[in-house]
Order: sequence, then structure tokens, then C-alpha cells
Amino acid sequence: MTKKIAIIGASGYTGAELIRLISTHPGLEIAALAANSKAGMRMAQVFPFLRHLDLPDLVTVDQIDFSQIDLAFCALPHKTSQEVIRELPKSLKIVDLSADFRLRDPEVYKQWYGNDHAAVEMQGEAVYGLTEFYRDEIKSARLVAGTGCNAATGQFTLRPLIEAGVIGLDDIILDMKCAVSGAGRSLKENLLHAELSEGYNAYAVGGKHRHLGEFDQEFSKLAGREVKIQFTPHLLPVNRGILSTGYVSGDAQEVYDTMVAAYAGEPFIQVLPFGEVPSTHDVRGSNFVHIGVTGDRIAGRAIVVTVLDNLCKGSSGQALQNANLMLGLDETAGLMGAALFP
Repeated sequence: MTKKIAIIGASGYTGAELIRLISTHPGLEIAALAANSKAGMRMAQVFPFLRHLDLPDLVTVDQIDFSQIDLAFCALPHKTSQEVIRELPKSLKIVDLSADFRLRDPEVYKQWYGNDHAAVEMQGEAVYGLTEFYRDEIKSARLVAGTGCNAATGQFTLRPLIEAGVIGLDDIILDMKCAVSGAGRSLKENLLHAELSEGYNAYAVGGKHRHLGEFDQEFSKLAGREVKIQFTPHLLPVNRGILSTGYVSGDAQEVYDTMVAAYAGEPFIQVLPFGEVPSTHDVRGSNFVHIGVTGDRIAGRAIVVTVLDNLCKGSSGQALQNANLMLGLDETAGLMGAALFP
């Protein structure tokens, strides 16, 4: 039986990515699309690359009959998302792509995002949406909180190693290169072509990036003690992709063997042969993650390079993967397309 889907925030990049993926999904039908600022418009006007699809027109959230919807994706900015989700029917399954339900502690959320949480009573209900590590909880969840794209990349790099105890916990460094689409579709001066192209810069330097809240929460929970990593993201003048280089202390072969064992059988995660490292080209437009491990010239050090597409596996693809589980569908449905190359 086909499941009916609503997408709230359909006029942003992640909303458009959800539509692209769901359009070939054998078990889902897009029944409603909401985007308050563009309500009344056709999707072909907002995103001409979707003009071949027979899609409902954009409406406001209050115009959607949620009694006819099996699951809603909420692709709104943080703060707005919690306010909208709080008012949705309590029986509705929801996958939230914002930051609003990722952090379990309301005070930690306030620390990183600067505002009190408007739906504190729902934070305890939300399941963290890193599919490969929360699969069983996601299957029975009503509300799933999609991870940050940087946070997902870093966790694919480090979670198995922290859990297995094969690396030191006090000297972990993540150097991350991020595509500009991760900043969303809103107009920002620093993201204008003349400001961004032909350049490359670090941002949120010195522990200011909000996804550190997710790293602190998840890594400390895994280790059973406080774990704080050094993390610096860099903005690249490219549309899609994240490349994370992790520097860790530990035996490189043991690090590699741990990764191979941890991801054996995972449909979307490919661990490359030892010594090979991936490129963002390898995963562009796909739901796949490629991971490479190599040793360093310094004994007892290893380097882990991880790539994913920030809009797909880092956000909308991950959201669809979670929705498949929540609806009792094949986890890989709609997501097995190969990367776009070149």
C-alpha cells in the first residue's frame, strides 16, 4: 500500500532533494507540499528541474489535512521547526531535518542555539536519526531528529573507533571541508558568487560550530566519559559534498579492521581498501558514504577520510532512509541510485 507523504519546507534545498528522491520511490506518494513564503506557487516555478513531476501546489501548513498523511518531513530552519512540529497531530509520524530535536538536554540546546526550546516535552520522545547506529529505535519512533550533515560525517568517521576503544580520546582532530549548500538557500552576502568563488576559508573556528553539541553528546555517551574533539570546518566553493579528515592515535591496521567490521553489511557505507582515500566526486548526489583509512609516517597515528553528499546522506537521503524504517518499508527504497559523475 502506498504511503502518503507531506513535506513542510519544500522550497529549500533539502525539501527539493526529498522530492527528487521520493519521485522514484516505489512505495511513497507526495500528497502535500508546504512553504509558507511561496504558498500558491507551483514547484516548477520554485525549482524548474522538477517540472516533469506531477506535484501538488505549495500551500501553507494549516491548509494540509494531516489525517490523510502517513508521515511528514519537516525541512524548516531550527526554532521554526519546533514551533510547527509542536502543533502537528500527536499521531503523525515525523522526520525533522532541523537541529531542534537532536540534543537531548534543553539547556545544551539553548547553549548552542541561543533560544529556549518551545517543545521540551517532545525532546525525550525524539530518536536521534543516525540510521546505522539507531536503526532499532527508529523503526518504532514517532519523531526522528535528523543529524547535522557535518555531525553525520564526523560520526561515521569516529563512532566505531570510540566504541571499540582502539583510539585515544583526548587528541582527536577533525578537519572538515563543506559545500556551500549546507548553509541553506537563504540569501547571505558571504555566499554570493563573487564573495565565495576562487576562495577557501575556515569558519566557526575554535569550537564554535553548533554540531559540536552533537559530537559531545554522542561521543561521550559512547565512551562513558566526557569526549571533546577538535573540529574545524572549512567552506568550499562547491555545491555538494563533505570531506572529513580525522587524525587519531592508534594502530592504523587496527583502526581499519575495526571500520571494516563495524560497517560490514551496511548498504550505504563503503570502506575502501587499506591505504586508499575517497573523493567527494565518488558520492555526489547519492546516499553513499565512502571511508578510507591509512597510516601516518608517525608511528601510532592513523588518518581516516570520510566523504558524503551533505544534501543526500547528510540530510534528505538520511531522512528518507529513516522514514522507510518508520513506515515498515525496505530501508534502501528510493536510495540506491549511483553517484553523479563527472
